[in-house]
Amino acid sequence: MTISTASAHGSQPLLHQKGEVIQEFGTVRQYPLGLSHDARMYSCQRLNKALADTQMLYSLYKKSHWLMRGATFYQLHLLLDKHAGEQLELVDTIAERVQTLGGVAVGDPRHVAELTSVPRPPDGVEEVPAMISRLLEAHETILVEAHDAAARTVELGDDGTNDLLVSQIIRTGELQAWFLAEHLVDTPLVRA
Repeated sequence: MTISTASAHGSQPLLHQKGEVIQEFGTVRQYPLGLSHDARMYSCQRLNKALADTQMLYSLYKKSHWLMRGATFYQLHLLLDKHAGEQLELVDTIAERVQTLGGVAVGDPRHVAELTSVPRPPDGVEEVPAMISRLLEAHETILVEAHDAAARTVELGDDGTNDLLVSQIIRTGELQAWFLAEHLVDTPLVRA
């Protein structure tokens, strides 16, 4: 083989590769983290559930952002996009925590759909208050799970996961729920 032939072959991508699964979903590898196998398994299971729910919430935010209508369109369009961006940041943070614990983060949308507790929205466009209510219900689902998981991770000594659940998932969710809920208050814009 000449040098020019080797260079041509060396720059060709090796396409259509298949490989073996080297770590099954639902398992954890041993890392020197000072946490028991059981603590890491528990945290990965709860975090993957939160990850699936957060990915669904992100998608709900984007759908509502795109389909927003009415007099408050502009404000809600921007708010929902901001919230979606914050949820997307959480997705990455949660996934990285699962990986840090030695687990496998759920990433395939079909697998996310199997794990999530967030109900699927209709394919069409709902009225604005219904879209906002759906987002609030998704937040509450995630918050109830996060509070429960946070309490249990304290018992297991997993301070890192507890910190993520409390300082990021819960605090972000509570703030976003407050902003959304205020859009459902029936207050007149002007008093006579």
